[in-house]
Amino acid sequence: MPTPEELRERLIRNFHDQPRERFQRAPLYDSEATSLTKGTAARQLGASVDTVAPGHMSCPYHLHHAEEEMFVILQGEGTLRVAGERVPVRAGDVITIPPGPEYPHQLINTSDAPLHYLSISTQVRPEVCEYPDSGKVGIFSDGLRLLQRREAGLDYWEGEP
Repeated sequence: MPTPEELRERLIRNFHDQPRERFQRAPLYDSEATSLTKGTAARQLGASVDTVAPGHMSCPYHLHHAEEEMFVILQGEGTLRVAGERVPVRAGDVITIPPGPEYPHQLINTSDAPLHYLSISTQVRPEVCEYPDSGKVGIFSDGLRLLQRREAGLDYWEGEP
């Protein structure tokens, strides 16, 4: 029988206590995230708390073929770029993004204060992501991370006898 301390370690994360990782690529991208599920017993859900610096973006415009995502705006305001449109978002908004090509998305902090949000996603593997702005396709699975441009694809029979 696990102890309360063991259960806490397996099941609970306090986002104030977790290490934050910064993702920065000037001049457009500047954000920090802390995972709430890494190292826990979670198998099908991923979650993080993200902060986007004023005037910056969290990640490139993309869509998922397998994962479903939810974003809960905790503090601040910004813009959800989705399906080719720009939609204002603010604290209290809950954004749901199903998998598939209909809803490519990106969060942009269009304000002069940090934008804080909770990211929740299914952790479906393998996953295929598309990046419409750059024409890239990414394939992600356990032990595999492959990104290339769509037009760089090989013929099915390339390299086969």
